Amino acid sequence: MSYIDWIVLCGFLAFVVIYGVVKTKGSKNVKDYLLANKSTPWFTIALSIMATQASAITFLSTPGQAYVDGMRFVQFYLGLPIAMVILSVTAVPIYHKLNVFTAYEYLETRFDLKNRALGAILFLTQRGLAAGFTIFAPSLILSVLLGWDIYITNLVIGVLVMIYTVSGGTNAVNKTHLMQMMIIMFGMTAAFITIFQLLPSDISFVDATRVAGKMGKLNAIDFSFDLNNRYTFWSGIIGGTFLMLSYFGTDQSQVQRYLSGSSVKQSRIGLLANGIVKVPMQFFILFIGASVFAFYQFVTPPVYFNPVDENKVKQSEYVAQYEELENQQEALFAERQTDLRSMIDAIENDDNAQVEILEKKIDESKEKQNEIREAAVGLIKKVDPSADGNDTNYIFLNFVISFLPIGLVGLVLAAILSASMSSTAAELNALASTTVIDIYKRLIKKEASDKHYLIVSKLATVFWGVYAIIFAQFANQLGSLIEAVNILGSLFYGTILGIFLVAFYLKRIGGTSTFVAALIAEAIVLLLFAFTDIPFLWFNLVGCILVVIFAVLLHPFLNNKKSDIELQN
Repeated sequence: MSYIDWIVLCGFLAFVVIYGVVKTKGSKNVKDYLLANKSTPWFTIALSIMATQASAITFLSTPGQAYVDGMRFVQFYLGLPIAMVILSVTAVPIYHKLNVFTAYEYLETRFDLKNRALGAILFLTQRGLAAGFTIFAPSLILSVLLGWDIYITNLVIGVLVMIYTVSGGTNAVNKTHLMQMMIIMFGMTAAFITIFQLLPSDISFVDATRVAGKMGKLNAIDFSFDLNNRYTFWSGIIGGTFLMLSYFGTDQSQVQRYLSGSSVKQSRIGLLANGIVKVPMQFFILFIGASVFAFYQFVTPPVYFNPVDENKVKQSEYVAQYEELENQQEALFAERQTDLRSMIDAIENDDNAQVEILEKKIDESKEKQNEIREAAVGLIKKVDPSADGNDTNYIFLNFVISFLPIGLVGLVLAAILSASMSSTAAELNALASTTVIDIYKRLIKKEASDKHYLIVSKLATVFWGVYAIIFAQFANQLGSLIEAVNILGSLFYGTILGIFLVAFYLKRIGGTSTFVAALIAEAIVLLLFAFTDIPFLWFNLVGCILVVIFAVLLHPFLNNKKSDIELQN
């Protein structure tokens, strides 16, 4: 990178940290620290919700996901608008009326302490691990740019986020989210425009889009009902709805964003705005990945997109073999470009027969490219046996560093790093809230001063920051980050949502039957994950339904006194 890019990158990151500290320093009590004193307007809530979900994984791994697998991942978000409407009607007024700090406080009000503890523990388990993913994603960037070991960059990113999160709490998270989302979208838009400006002069935007479509990268919607297919319209609209209901309705990292709203109305508008904007935003980010794919059909891509692993091979005894693979790919793509231009002409002339012939030739070329890549991965693993052989998360990063103009490289990387910091800050803030309110204050030290709980909240933030950094050291073994983080969530979200649905709608079901039902449901979900090939989105539906069914069946046998108490809405 140029000095200008470094100035842009470092300057922005330093500004975010300092801004978060200065603007929000001196939280005087727990309510101010954890809920921003319930003074947040709807537009800040909406942007903060999106920023919490849209980590660096979204802007780094999602384009790579589209490059490899096409745009069908967008179906993952189809249930989001439905979930936002349901939560605006049900969860938001209940949480505001009870004046809770966390979603799990409600479970004790409705059921009992053990359900509150179970909900909190399930959240802490999966969200603590997920925070590691959001730290690891930007660590890839620093690792590539600086040539540092990934373990060091994990530590650097984690510490930077902890500084302003510990200092300012939820208020710091909300205020920095507003600024970070603006720079994120500006940077990604600039990258998108640049892709098509860099195409050969005889290839238009429409031509590139046609190529991406013919090569299977614009496969946004699939209406087939196939349980072996991970992303379809039905898995998205059904499984996705349940996932989003659980994530936005029971995950403290999201609930805390709208609990800080100044009123029920402001929280509702914030959620609904997120439902309206989020799906088009994800479509746009995936389309960027498909566009990068189209770009690399006319500009020869690297044999392997991780430059750190690639450089190791080029400095080893296998350098000649690797260079031969690069030469083979160069020749392969020169031939493919001729076929692609012929296919564009055939499409314009409505010559479907010729299009089919050329598509077959291009498919054969892709198979040869895969063989070259597999040979390259084999060499990489000979040099470094610990290499995972998966470079999906490096595809967009490699494009940014290699092709974007000076200044814009630093801006886009600042946007991606900023996304990570915003998401991780929200997660650490929520983890601290749940730890202090649902575990420490409720089970360990029930009576203490507000100052004491404020200090413990900050210490809890540090604890979870360290925990996430430790897990981040293992994240490079888990493939595509955007899939890994959502698979992790789906293992727990269905069970958590089931507990809350029983609480909201089945007023006569007691706490003991719900607690046992949740334990059974979670065990079944984990067994299904371990021993079946069911796509992960369905685990959200399965876990939720199992909790409801088992709770109803067990209720006559495991009734308790509190089971007949109804919450007055």
